[in-house]
Amino acid sequence: MKLLQVLKYLDNRRLVHKEAIKFCQNILRKKLVDWEAVYRFNLSRPIRDVDLVVTIGGDGTLLQASHFVDNSIPVLGVNSDPTQAKEVEEYSEEFDASRSTGFLCAATIKNFEQIIDDILENRARPFEVSRMSVTLNSKELTPYALNDVLIAHPCPATVSRFSFRTKKEDQSCSSLVHCRSSGLRVSTAAGSTAAMLSAGGFAMPILSKDLQYIVREPIAPGAYNSLMHGIVKPEELMEIAWYCKEGLIYIDGSHLVHSVQYGDIIELSSNAPKLKVFLPSHLIS
Repeated sequence: MKLLQVLKYLDNRRLVHKEAIKFCQNILRKKLVDWEAVYRFNLSRPIRDVDLVVTIGGDGTLLQASHFVDNSIPVLGVNSDPTQAKEVEEYSEEFDASRSTGFLCAATIKNFEQIIDDILENRARPFEVSRMSVTLNSKELTPYALNDVLIAHPCPATVSRFSFRTKKEDQSCSSLVHCRSSGLRVSTAAGSTAAMLSAGGFAMPILSKDLQYIVREPIAPGAYNSLMHGIVKPEELMEIAWYCKEGLIYIDGSHLVHSVQYGDIIELSSNAPKLKVFLPSHLIS
């Protein structure tokens, strides 16, 4: 019975998402606009020569689109499958019935047409959300991170060894911290309510330009304990020296990955083009 419930729930999620896409497309057909539908996994080149990108899905879909958008094109996220509180409560003892969080999504099918009208008639404006630049041995990696960066050994059971410090105009702002842990996570304000918050960090104002870092599961931190979690200001950068034979840099999840080797230097900063996003009202009120 439990398996049938789960399968029914998953199929319902698929149908709800599919219907949301169809609904939004029908709304766009009523407007005097040209538009084109592109599946997220078919994106392979920068998005150019458009006035607006609409993502239909959840935060993951918006993140995927952000990797192909510069700071001139605004993005509107539509949460196609919002979590239903009654459903979560009903199935709480059976399985996790949470749907899409849609933290950065300003629209659902309930208000999509109103928001599109507000955008077309210049009654709504996007906000500039900070992204994070990542350099490896002085070479900038792409794309910019909208949510977070995780640097860790490829095997989660293996200790990650690295050192880090913050710098400003080539001058150290903090002591060099040597770490043995399960990795280092650094987030933007937009990403601070996701894995960063779950790991013991704190939610930052959505328009903050700071970065927040946390050392994951440090081994015997001792006197360095207070340095395992902190902030990198907009005028600073974080410099990380990697001291394992191998490692990985994950940008905004598991789909964008870069390899690192012993002695590599990674630099993270908020010195990156911002992303224009139409945000939910509760994030900016």
